[in-house]
Amino acid sequence: MDSALVAAGERRIGWAARAMPVLTALGERFAAERPFEGLRIAACLHVTAETAVLMGTLRAGGAEIALAASNPLSTQDDVAEALRDYGIVVHAEAGVTREAYYRHIHQALDIRPDLVLDDGCDLVNILHTERTEVLETVSGGCEETTTGIIRLRRMAAENALRFPVVAVNDTRTKRMFDNRYGTGQSTMDGIMRATNTLLAGKTVVVAGFGYCGRGVAERARGLGARVVVTEIDPVKALDALLQGYDVRSMTAAAETGDVFVTVTGNRDVIRGEHLVLMKDGAILANAGHFDVEIDVRALDDLAQAVHRGVRPSTDEYVLADGRRLLLLAEGRLVNLSAAEGHPAAVMDMSFSAQALSVEWLVRERARLAPGVYDVPEDVDVEVARLKLAAAGIEVDELTGDQEEYLHSWRLGS
Repeated sequence: MDSALVAAGERRIGWAARAMPVLTALGERFAAERPFEGLRIAACLHVTAETAVLMGTLRAGGAEIALAASNPLSTQDDVAEALRDYGIVVHAEAGVTREAYYRHIHQALDIRPDLVLDDGCDLVNILHTERTEVLETVSGGCEETTTGIIRLRRMAAENALRFPVVAVNDTRTKRMFDNRYGTGQSTMDGIMRATNTLLAGKTVVVAGFGYCGRGVAERARGLGARVVVTEIDPVKALDALLQGYDVRSMTAAAETGDVFVTVTGNRDVIRGEHLVLMKDGAILANAGHFDVEIDVRALDDLAQAVHRGVRPSTDEYVLADGRRLLLLAEGRLVNLSAAEGHPAAVMDMSFSAQALSVEWLVRERARLAPGVYDVPEDVDVEVARLKLAAAGIEVDELTGDQEEYLHSWRLGS
């Protein structure tokens, strides 16, 4: 145990906890009530200070936890060491290979968990393909990402999913605040840390206009950039247009963009046919999914030379005609690899919903069939209420007459 690393991790976790009053309060309640006593939890999440506060909250409730990283470039080694000192088993190290990444997930599953927490569905996928012998102990799980939920719903539709999973990502507090404000700010933070570029006056191309894409587009426009949106969904494309963004195909945007940000949850959003059109110095960043949204293999094939680490988290690919394309964070999540992920104040809501969903799942799992379940509405509302209360803000309540008016069809105008 590296005592200096432990101390650094504790400082980082303590700083995050100061901005996470809701999750901290839940931890105090869980410590008194011990709702997870005797339960084993395997988690595959970003190993950051904010995640550490969540792990501490569940640990306070009596859970035994094994944590693997959902992205090797986002792991904060000092946080991992501090968690180990706290009694949580952590299988994670910054910058490990793809083989080590999957080995760590297998090691987390070795505790034969009762519950699983996933960020992208890799852990659940391995459970159902390579570690099926562990499935007999798993009675439920939570998933925190849009892409993970898409995969899980497909598994459920094919009757492949073997236990109930709560779609934590699909709460209003998660989509409206984590996905939009968290992703928007942290993505711009990662791009600026990696490149030290001035975004004002640049053309930023945002691929995807879901909640995450909206957040990225809003923050980029707020920094003075001209924003182009690409989409496959006509309704979302129209929404972007009516919000004042320039909407184009990726082929049309490729020639004019200075910075490209993929936020779709799909693969090959930026392909070789787009890369050959880009201007010298174009910056490529992903904020949506694993390292498949930008076709890095095509970039490798096009490059005559690759200069690694020209800046932190920045690799320069030199094409045959001398043009240089800058790939950030190896095509992985730029906001977590080149920066520190979402601000703790945002993760306070997302992880509080996660913690309350785990508590709900423990109560209800015996009655739930395998499938994907929404977070109960009262959990979502409670998270928002607690967040407002922590900020000293009161909101109005419906009067009796208003309640009656909303619930009766007999009252006219």
